[in-house]
Amino acid sequence: MSQQQKIDKEEWKKKIMEGLTQVYDPEIPVDIVSLGLVYDLKIGDDGSVYIKIGLTAPGCPVIDDLVYTIEQVIKESVSATSVDIDVDLDTQWTPMRMSAEGREKFKKLYGYDIVEMWIQTYGLPPEEQKA
Repeated sequence: MSQQQKIDKEEWKKKIMEGLTQVYDPEIPVDIVSLGLVYDLKIGDDGSVYIKIGLTAPGCPVIDDLVYTIEQVIKESVSATSVDIDVDLDTQWTPMRMSAEGREKFKKLYGYDIVEMWIQTYGLPPEEQKA
């Protein structure tokens, strides 16, 4: 990528996120964007891409496949000079991270609202109680 080319970071983020809606979690057949598994996405001025993702289950046996797929989707979406994928094993995923679309997809698949079930079982998380 030449230095004369200015990267439209917002456009790149949009393209990447659209591409990632085609990447599905291996445990829950809903895309990783709708599940809220994309924790961070940064585009560098040099065309580098950094993405931090979470997992729905610790010890995911297909993590390498998921990382590979995410990298390929990013490379197909934009002309990234490099792709750095950080898998966050410390932040526990909960259904509270899901988008409204993700909740609807889950309801259609399983017949119940996972967020309502989570709240009934575990209560609202502390950050939600303040709202």
